[in-house]
Amino acid sequence: MEDFLRYAVDHALSLGATYAEARYHSIEEFSLTTRNGLVISSGRSISRGIGVRVLVKGSLGFASTNTLDRESIRRAVEKAYANARSLSELVKVPLTLAPERVGVARYEVIQKKPLKNVSLEDKLALHKDIARNVSSVVKESKVASLLVVYGESIEEKMILNSDGAFIHSIIPRPYLFVNLSLAHPQKGSIQKMESFGGSGGYDILEAHRIVEEITELAGKMEKILLTGREPPKEPVDLVLGSEITGLAMHESVGHPLEADRVLGREAAQAGESYLKPDMIGERIGNKHGTVIDDPTIPGSYGFYLYDDEGVPARPKYLYKEGVVNELLHNRFTASIFRVRSNASARSMDHMSEPIVRMSNTYLEPGDMRFEELIEDIKYGIYIKSYMEWNIDDSRWGQRYGGLEAYEIVNGELRDFIRNPVVEFTTKTFFSSIVGKSRDLRFYAATCGKGEPSQGVPVWVGGPDVRLSKMRVGVIS
Repeated sequence: MEDFLRYAVDHALSLGATYAEARYHSIEEFSLTTRNGLVISSGRSISRGIGVRVLVKGSLGFASTNTLDRESIRRAVEKAYANARSLSELVKVPLTLAPERVGVARYEVIQKKPLKNVSLEDKLALHKDIARNVSSVVKESKVASLLVVYGESIEEKMILNSDGAFIHSIIPRPYLFVNLSLAHPQKGSIQKMESFGGSGGYDILEAHRIVEEITELAGKMEKILLTGREPPKEPVDLVLGSEITGLAMHESVGHPLEADRVLGREAAQAGESYLKPDMIGERIGNKHGTVIDDPTIPGSYGFYLYDDEGVPARPKYLYKEGVVNELLHNRFTASIFRVRSNASARSMDHMSEPIVRMSNTYLEPGDMRFEELIEDIKYGIYIKSYMEWNIDDSRWGQRYGGLEAYEIVNGELRDFIRNPVVEFTTKTFFSSIVGKSRDLRFYAATCGKGEPSQGVPVWVGGPDVRLSKMRVGVIS
């Protein structure tokens, strides 16, 4: 395969490209889906091919092929070159790459319990155990729907470019998604999605108490449905759980700090950004607002050590103590901003070109125990998890509808609150944090962006955070 990639790069340079990269990208997947314990689909798929990207007269061209022979690769290179050359006549500001130290490396994520060694029967048993336990714990309402999706993938990339990068990586990822809906004839309905995932073997899922966690969740959901009451109308001290914190970091910091979005190039596709190019160094929040995107976390769902341009990965401090610190960059946006790339170029498959993406985005934790976070709250609300959310196109205004939520009375959790919703701007959130727990938790997700849409695995995360005097509404 290395010979094919080298041929692609050399041929592009011989045509006149000033930069060329070729990426072999293979994804082998298996999935098993059940509804209410019954299998509704299962299958294996393989996506495999080479993507070629070239820079010609300040314009980028991309093409791919899934036929792995010399002639097909030659045609892909010449198509990418022709695309770039034809568009170069329209380019007002030629693209360039930031000079960067690229890597030469091979790495593979080790599977303590290889995915291939786990039988179909064992994977199906996990689905059935979840369905059986959920049915047994729900008493007065009805399990309207229990969807369980197990997925596993082996992603292999070999990247070679004309600046000397050569990266070969193999990353396995198991994943489990659960969507549970309960309904009651008088009380209405309630639903929750849960995701588990990481890089490694089946042991990644076994590290969770998935059956127990979903069973406990079903029991709590029924209690919320039957006994939960409306939140107060006046502003209260509010504690948001790490699940909501993580989602907010992804949506309100990660996405708007993608450099291509800041430049407006995603406006007609994935959205805009509240951030302007001259806002680096501007204060958004207080000292508690440090947000990090780090693809190097071992076992993480968004794990990688080199990006798809061959640049070594590192933690990126997007906000540092409430101040905008750095954007997410590939080499092209880094050149425009006159900074170095921070290795944020990722592609979904061989048919997709690398674009600026997040990896594992989280709010830096504090040093408090959860009990310390709530001990002096006379009356407040703790919203542990979410049921739904919305965020505006510029990622400034946002709304989170809670699922598991409690009253806080004299420093203790009391009754369930049903359907709470909080709405704030990004600045309000980061200016209102008065305390953070030491409990850093991560949640698996698939991040979508681009046109055609590219979904890539990420973690979102953070601690529990306390916000001063926030108004809590009701999901209508």
